[in-house]
Amino acid sequence: MHLPTYQEAKTMDKKNYEKKEFFLNPKLVHRYHGTYHLKTYGCQMNEHDSENIKAMLEELGFTQVDDYEKADVVLLNTCSIRENANNKAFGMLGRLKHLKDENKDIVVGLCGCMAQEEKVIHDILEKYQWINFVVGTHNLYQLPEIIAKVLESKEQQIEVFSREQDLVESLPVKRDNPYSAYVNIIYGCDKFCTYCIVPYTRGRQRSRAKEDILKEVHQLIKDGYQEVILLGQNVNAYGKDLNDNYDLATLLEEIAKTTIPRIRFVTSHPWDFTKEMIEVISKYDNICPSIHLPVQSGSNKVLKLMGRRYTKEQYIALFDELKKKKKNCAISTDIIVGFPNESDEEFQDTLDLVDYCQFDNAFTFIYSPRYGTPAAKMKDNISKEVKEARLQKLNEKVNQYFLKNNQALIGKTVDVLVMGKSEKKDGLFYGYTDTMKLINFKGENENIGKIVSVKVLDAKTWSLDGEIANG
Repeated sequence: MHLPTYQEAKTMDKKNYEKKEFFLNPKLVHRYHGTYHLKTYGCQMNEHDSENIKAMLEELGFTQVDDYEKADVVLLNTCSIRENANNKAFGMLGRLKHLKDENKDIVVGLCGCMAQEEKVIHDILEKYQWINFVVGTHNLYQLPEIIAKVLESKEQQIEVFSREQDLVESLPVKRDNPYSAYVNIIYGCDKFCTYCIVPYTRGRQRSRAKEDILKEVHQLIKDGYQEVILLGQNVNAYGKDLNDNYDLATLLEEIAKTTIPRIRFVTSHPWDFTKEMIEVISKYDNICPSIHLPVQSGSNKVLKLMGRRYTKEQYIALFDELKKKKKNCAISTDIIVGFPNESDEEFQDTLDLVDYCQFDNAFTFIYSPRYGTPAAKMKDNISKEVKEARLQKLNEKVNQYFLKNNQALIGKTVDVLVMGKSEKKDGLFYGYTDTMKLINFKGENENIGKIVSVKVLDAKTWSLDGEIANG
């Protein structure tokens, strides 16, 4: 049994990370015959982790089912970025407890960022002893062996390392999307923003070798993928730990020179967004004009308290440069309201920033204290009602600009990667523009998986309507 501790998790010593290849004991291949259900919470990194989890479970011999009540193994891949995410996972565990009371043979497991939380593991040991296993983010590759131990010994397995482990390549993957693929390029984060739990749950930043990334991209091209999405908690920091002058700008340029039609990358920290990156982004058409650039607040005082390492003025200068250099660039962001002791004036600074930037999309949240972070120790004199009112006011403003930006596309022809038939609108297909806007349109089955030209006929706050462009 290995239990996580924040004292070890937050140490800043640098380690040398060895590359290892994933290995599954041949004795475990297709050893089991049952079903599994996997529920995923959180970010794109978690979604991609779930693609690896599915592949590992299926190598063991399990088959996926959509109904968790019909599964032999139920696994929650969790998120801890906000309290609400924790609450959802614990709510699901409550439902699984009732299911397990009826059927003791069901195997229930928990992984993802919640598994790395010291407090969560304490609660599991005290209140959720019926959970069969917990595996952390740093040793997810051990999942097959951990499940095998549970099935053979019938004993609870909690294997969570506090610190990041070696970089494991060649993990099996069962991709959810046959046209757009996630590619991890860097794990962890060294920024330690005062409100953020990520460095504690995902560890220090570790970049994958460029050769392994490029090999994966070339294989995706051979497999017919139209788009790659480069992933990292702070993707802009790629290469800083390699000490070989190979950074994200260099990597982006190498990938852009391949035949992949579309390249995206998330998530960016403004502090690490270099001029070289902007030059490369502006130089290549297959690097999508869609940048996610979290600002978090428009107040310099709040940004300093958050430990964000830039000012509002610096953010605006970067925003303006991207808009100037990259044609039709759409910028999205993250914003937190109600950070401890945020004043009305400081909140107004955020609204003013939104008015200036007029973001194409924004993910907005009320500040959620995370146990173990510096911000959680700050005295907070803002009432829940004030925070909720601020969020509502912010959402009304950002939604106004979402609609305005979408309406500006009416009558224009846009390139769309067609994902499939719309589940909500009969007879229509759906896809995404290069600026990451959802569009529903009339088309043909033969368009699925291709990039086609679509004329925009109408615009809503969250989506567009269109038709295949003639000629």
